[in-house]
Amino acid sequence: MPLTPTRVLNQLKKNNYSPVYFLQGDEPFYINQMIEYIEANALAEHEKSFNLQIFYGKDVDIATVLGSCRRFPMNSDRQVVIVKEAQEMGDWKKEKALEFLISYLKKPLPSTILVFGHKYKKLNANSKLFKTLDNHAVLVNSLKPKDYEIPDWIKEYVRETGHSITEKAVMLLSENLGNNLERINNEINKILVNYKSSVQIDEIIIHKYVGINRDYNAFELQNALIVRDVPKANKIVNYFGANPKDNPAILIIALLFGFFSKLLMVHHSRAGNEGAISKLLGYPTFVAKQYAIAARNYPIGKVIDNIHHIKKADLAIKGVDSGRITEASLLKELVFKLLH
Repeated sequence: MPLTPTRVLNQLKKNNYSPVYFLQGDEPFYINQMIEYIEANALAEHEKSFNLQIFYGKDVDIATVLGSCRRFPMNSDRQVVIVKEAQEMGDWKKEKALEFLISYLKKPLPSTILVFGHKYKKLNANSKLFKTLDNHAVLVNSLKPKDYEIPDWIKEYVRETGHSITEKAVMLLSENLGNNLERINNEINKILVNYKSSVQIDEIIIHKYVGINRDYNAFELQNALIVRDVPKANKIVNYFGANPKDNPAILIIALLFGFFSKLLMVHHSRAGNEGAISKLLGYPTFVAKQYAIAARNYPIGKVIDNIHHIKKADLAIKGVDSGRITEASLLKELVFKLLH
């Protein structure tokens, strides 16, 4: 069975290394994290000159990689061979090359650590290569977290750095940054670099150090929609149109889809109070209160209509039947339809 990134990272931090790692999946953050850790820690600095080899998939083939793997380390107990962007290698469909790789996997050189970073894709679980990796290597599936898992991920990440974060700050980050772990990680680190001692990250700190406008952000747009505040929603969406690079429409649309999808769950579950909604969605009480208000303001029929509007906008933003409409115009039209 493929392992989780967290389990493998814990093994690495205990200095437990294996001869072969195959890191695959649609979440590049963990793949990068594991590769960076091995690159930085598997060898001492003075050993890296002769014993660390880094290839990029588009520039290398399996034969070259395996040739490097069969070398013996120089003045070191081991060597490290890393293939970044391995999904771009042209050998994955070449039967002879795969046979060479499978042969090596069954009997790898113990003094070599071979790492494949295979991003955005996964091998066919029924293939011979997958089964060989599963039996003879460390095979890792790096899966993109679900939207509802992001708040807990943020809290755990901040806790591991020795700091803390308020619930409102967590929601502000998760609602505005989506489930892009790389971006979330970068924004949190951008905050923490300003503090030498432990700090509790709150919404004031978020607004100060993260590129989220205090009054005009995705979180505030959602709040305006919840209470059907038409003037405020229009002001925010006009601001988005004037600042498209800081407020990409595709992320706003994804946020709105997530919100109305969860609101549909609230209606179907007949969760009648904040406690029931909090339990259903896994959100803190202050967020559940917002969904309770939204459920009163948006009957189930309107919620279904809004999800349909959002899906059409999503297709348009991705270039399907978009005509000549701009992102700014598309967002304005969408918000109008959601409110009326």
